[in-house]
Amino acid sequence: MRIVKMAGKGRIDMVDGPEPVPASGEVVVETAVSALCGSELHTYLGEGLPEGNNGHEAVGTVVEIGDNVSGLEIGQRVGVSAIAGCGHCEYCAKKQYTWCPEFKFYGNMHAERFLASASSCYPLPDDVSWEVGVLITGDGLGVPYHTSRKIASSEIKTVAVFGAGPVGLSNVLMQAHLGRRVIAVDIVPERLAAAKKLGASDSVNAKEWDPIERVRELCDGIGADVCIEAAGRPETAMACFNAVRTAGTVVFNGEQGAFPLSPSDQFIRRDITAVGAWFYHFCEIDQMLQLYRDGLPVTDLISHRYPFADTATAFEKFSSGQSSKVLLHYS
Repeated sequence: MRIVKMAGKGRIDMVDGPEPVPASGEVVVETAVSALCGSELHTYLGEGLPEGNNGHEAVGTVVEIGDNVSGLEIGQRVGVSAIAGCGHCEYCAKKQYTWCPEFKFYGNMHAERFLASASSCYPLPDDVSWEVGVLITGDGLGVPYHTSRKIASSEIKTVAVFGAGPVGLSNVLMQAHLGRRVIAVDIVPERLAAAKKLGASDSVNAKEWDPIERVRELCDGIGADVCIEAAGRPETAMACFNAVRTAGTVVFNGEQGAFPLSPSDQFIRRDITAVGAWFYHFCEIDQMLQLYRDGLPVTDLISHRYPFADTATAFEKFSSGQSSKVLLHYS
């Protein structure tokens, strides 16, 4: 079986790996499509991953079933969530696996076959293509949808998205579909152009404008109702606090380390709400599927498609910052 190995420092190796063997409650999925996620770039550009890769967005066909699995059968098309719960807590009962205190992460999905928890496999209806499936069951659409649930107030009219990478662009698509005015902020012209195509009413190149002043100017001088941090950078996070209106909301999507915040300056004196939104709940897939059926053009997020054999080229393009969602197709 061929599997991607992240060798580190921007190198991808295609190696022969052992066939996955399902434990109790697990299945083996033969991959049809996998998607690259921005969170993988830290590993790809950094020290790599000796055991393979941290690919975690994929769809395919069930080819082997472990013990104690019901509701799935050989040959079934499934989308797969990388997060599985313990199966016994109150969160798992609601299929809110990301809140399970003992959740498990399944990676290594950039491979011809991979292991998955049966509880995290979503049977794909016949009208859902592989590409649509990988977007609504991976976190490419999942994070922005989960985010939208946290900022559902009808009083929210303007949303500024700081960082127009894959998650940022998906936020643009989601918020524009919900009828809000969206402002995209980035430093890469290609990504800003993509944001406009996905529904952003305005784009701000932070190399050409002061993004805080420009967002405020576009919002009648008071700031956006919501600012979404999707770049994973401290300076972008601080810009969100400064560009949001008084009594507005800042949403953290971008993973990042610690940086200083002042409770008085960033929160108390301006009545700011800040929330985090990580991954998505398995129980939210039904709603994402319905949004697609109602007209959400999820495949517009895809900018590049590569055969599995060209994974190294796919990661090179993805890491350049000149792409939206990048998919690997297997045959």
